[in-house]
Amino acid sequence: MGEGLFDRIAKERTALLSRWFEAAVEAYAPDTVSFLKDRRDPFANPVGSRTRDGLETLFDQLIGEMEPQALTRGLDPILRIRAVQNLTPARAVGFVFALKRILAERFEGLASAEERRQIAELHERIDRMALAAFDLYMACREQVMELKANEMRYRTFRAFQRAGLVRPEHEQPSSEAEA
Repeated sequence: MGEGLFDRIAKERTALLSRWFEAAVEAYAPDTVSFLKDRRDPFANPVGSRTRDGLETLFDQLIGEMEPQALTRGLDPILRIRAVQNLTPARAVGFVFALKRILAERFEGLASAEERRQIAELHERIDRMALAAFDLYMACREQVMELKANEMRYRTFRAFQRAGLVRPEHEQPSSEAEA
């Protein structure tokens, strides 16, 4: 029996990852895209570095075991950054679906029943990855919103304190003032 589609994809890992990275960074503004693509140093470009590392993990899972913890490990750094940057959910997780297009362009014309079955399996795996990405992105956005709400409550409390409208918790009213 000949080489399977998953084996062929694994052999083209570097080229496919490069195309997937380009698709992933397209969610950003054009000047940011060129920076993310050109700077390879993880200290000078942590967003690009974390995106590359995450995509490598996800790619290996796509053609491997699809372990939930490994998917989360690959998705988390990418989506945390995107949640802070306030991307829409579609822009934040769209890079996962871009992989379908990349694979379709590279492996078009597959006709055997086994190849079609493998393509359907790949699509199902990418869909599972996208659903996990959406859930993770929404959890990250909830954390960001909670942090913002807590910060706003703190600022409001501090403003009231400065205005003398509330007392610090450790200050108790004196017994003379109560009488």
